[in-house]
Amino acid sequence: MGFPLEVLSLAARDARGLAIDAIAACKSGHLGLPLGCAEIGAALFGRALRYNPKEPRWLARDRFILSPGHGSMFLYAWLHLAGYDVPLEQIKKFRQLGSTTPGHPEFGETPGVESTTGPLGQGVANAVGFAVSGKMTAAHFNTPEHRIFDHKVVCLAGDGCLQEGVASEAISLAGHLQLDNLILIYDSNDVTLDAMALVTQSEDTSARFRACEWDVQEVDGQNLEAFLTAFDKARKAQGKPQLIVAKTLIGKGIPEVAGTSKAHGEGGVAFADTARKGLGLPEEKFYVAPEVKEYFTRHESELMKDYEAWNASYKAWREANRDLAAQLDAALEKRTPNLLECIPTYPTDAPDIATRKAGSNVLQDVAKALPLVISGSADLHGSTLNYIKDGGDFDAHNRAGRNLRFGIREHAMAGLLNGIAYDGIFHASGATFLVFSDYCRPSIRLAALSHLPVVYIFTHDSVGVGEDGPTHQPVETVAALRTIPNLDVIRPADPEETAGAFAAAFERKDGPTLLALTRQVVPTLRQIPAVEGREGTLKGGYIALKETAALELILLAAGSELSLAMKAAEQLGVGVRVVSMPCFERFDRQSAAYRESVLPKSCTKRISIEAGVTQPWFKYVGLEGLALGIDRFGLSAPGGIAMKELGITMEAVVKAAQSLAAQA
Repeated sequence: MGFPLEVLSLAARDARGLAIDAIAACKSGHLGLPLGCAEIGAALFGRALRYNPKEPRWLARDRFILSPGHGSMFLYAWLHLAGYDVPLEQIKKFRQLGSTTPGHPEFGETPGVESTTGPLGQGVANAVGFAVSGKMTAAHFNTPEHRIFDHKVVCLAGDGCLQEGVASEAISLAGHLQLDNLILIYDSNDVTLDAMALVTQSEDTSARFRACEWDVQEVDGQNLEAFLTAFDKARKAQGKPQLIVAKTLIGKGIPEVAGTSKAHGEGGVAFADTARKGLGLPEEKFYVAPEVKEYFTRHESELMKDYEAWNASYKAWREANRDLAAQLDAALEKRTPNLLECIPTYPTDAPDIATRKAGSNVLQDVAKALPLVISGSADLHGSTLNYIKDGGDFDAHNRAGRNLRFGIREHAMAGLLNGIAYDGIFHASGATFLVFSDYCRPSIRLAALSHLPVVYIFTHDSVGVGEDGPTHQPVETVAALRTIPNLDVIRPADPEETAGAFAAAFERKDGPTLLALTRQVVPTLRQIPAVEGREGTLKGGYIALKETAALELILLAAGSELSLAMKAAEQLGVGVRVVSMPCFERFDRQSAAYRESVLPKSCTKRISIEAGVTQPWFKYVGLEGLALGIDRFGLSAPGGIAMKELGITMEAVVKAAQSLAAQA
């Protein structure tokens, strides 16, 4: 068939040996997948995938995602054998402090790792996002003369991944979108961690995928010839995403545990020495046969021919399409213009509006300035108002659309946005109601962990949503989101702060940003100069109203409650300062001198006000201050009545200030 079965079989043996030795050395890890899928790895990295180990982020590479990240030694072994910068010394340091071979694959830490995986199913959603990005990239950058983007996205997943809801959501959407650049390999070994898979599942997986508009093949995953034949067919297929159901024996090579749940983790390590002998490995640990090394050296040379041919075409494309090349360069380098210069100031005589509506207006300016910004929504474009006008819908018939309709699939939406962001070309944003961020949270956490510049445009941010009641009133949600490291949560108060929030979000390069916007109309704070509201939001916090006498009291507020603080200050006198705090995380990154200028330590009388739980505010108001908020679930009533009933009013702020003064 044109490929060396014997040497690839030998490579599979040596990859099994590397996994056994690495996991035995650190006494932890997961042997089942690396041993069970060794032939799949040999087929992919030894023949089927298009890659350049010396340039792991080569634009034309096939993207390989290992969704069951616990099987990381599978990936590290094959990256090592394929010539990536994963030397044997790092394999020997598997799971050790400071190594490039951590317990689960981490994006940015190991060359060749496309996405951070570990929570099962996330890699499947990421892969669908990569596939969406691939289709968008081809539609945007390919020309009739130069087809520079035509890669495949390949994902290896197991029973655990396919049981997760996020994977099911993503699989359904992938079939609907006809993502025929996506190949999913299902490691079907009939085993889960606690027991055999039949204890928790009895469905016909192939039938489920066919019902979701996928093409399906079933093969022996440990038969190299059969698997490669199936993969070649999947690679050539058009019109549907492809599933290869690969039947495997988990823990193959360690007879004492193979095919049982004991093979999942490090249980087989106890039999490492006899397993190595049974595999035909020498006594030397971390052994790779000379024939295997020689083969991958030759294979790399063949891959380089393809790489050099593509580079010649890419160079010609750049010469012929200078504007497109400039767009691509800016995206890859994460360069953006000064977005505040691209967003007009809000007219002083314009009516008050909700910040979701202000955000809708601002998004149009951002989309014009950044042509690779895309915007999606979980079946809520009409409420979240984040549709890019004249951008069209991305679907099976229009790959150039800038708006993604995810359906009611919030978790998959967030996982797909991560995949698009990992790919690094389009700037991904998505929307739903803020209270449903809990459905997205695992993917939001991974975006923060992986430093992905995803933007979440989440609306209906408080009890101000009104009659929908407690189920839709996110009283605890903003506080919970603020606890995620490296996630910027911005809650703007009016149109100018909203402009600053969008600029901050889309200019950020090292992590995600969540914009919490109101459903209800809020006052436009015309007493705050536009430039101060915008620039202050970029800094996370600023003086919205400065005292005109000796400082006696500081009122702190975020979002829609800033207007209440401003009104209360008028009642309380000239010694009151109002501080707007739209983003705790950005404020905390400012210099100590700036933070002191806004919140001087000398003034300990402080009151915060926000229509949510009070816990996060004590870092600013201290033990001598007061935090006004809602430490309970909401209620069903018109928004204004709900706010009043729950104590979020100007009068409550004044009363709290008087109480604080009386304590002096």
